[in-house]
Amino acid sequence: MRGPRSIEIWKMGAVNYLEALKLQEKLTSDRKTHKIKDTLLSLQHPPTFTLGKRRTVHNVLVSEAELQAMGAELHYTERGGDATFHGPHQAILYPVISLRDIGIGARKYVENLESTMIELASLYGIKARAGQTGETGVWVGQRKIGAIGVRISSGVTSHGLAFNIDPDLNYFKHIVPCGIPDKEVTSLQKEVGLGQMLPSEQVIHEQLVSCFTKIFGYTGITWRDKTSVSSDAKE
Repeated sequence: MRGPRSIEIWKMGAVNYLEALKLQEKLTSDRKTHKIKDTLLSLQHPPTFTLGKRRTVHNVLVSEAELQAMGAELHYTERGGDATFHGPHQAILYPVISLRDIGIGARKYVENLESTMIELASLYGIKARAGQTGETGVWVGQRKIGAIGVRISSGVTSHGLAFNIDPDLNYFKHIVPCGIPDKEVTSLQKEVGLGQMLPSEQVIHEQLVSCFTKIFGYTGITWRDKTSVSSDAKE
């Protein structure tokens, strides 16, 4: 029988995509060599488009120059998944955890990420579901509310999930989100209705983290804010 699971939550606030990528690479290396325990980054990015390791550039519908003109960046990554947008008013979780230590495989890991977002949506009376055949992420009807793109190296995870709280959905018009054409992208605010006020985004970020730790069975939870982790991030 495995003992209690512990994890450290880093509340990072707004972080540049490349900075977050570099931090994940360092944490992943440290996790593989058991220098650190399982770690979860909770953050958001400035407007950023990313592509997965399959490099499906055709799913970005405008030029990189046009993206730059609208104040957005484009980055190529080694995660799974297709074209994705990250931006303000979106809750992002990047778990750097050892699947071997918690005893689950890649498929179950992705299912747990889906369940994390489904659980968060349910807190607001929104019935979300996992993607069906040919779909990825989490959906409300035929509208996508959350994206998943992960990398697993030597049993240690990086990248993760992005849940739309209230981002500017117009950004998604410049890509084929996750390579799935003719489907809408939605947000928590859009689904609950503009007349219903959501709590602060910090509260929703913390709720998403709580859903994650509950579903993955973590009981020893340590929170660190951006100030306390900044020195670690720069090492």
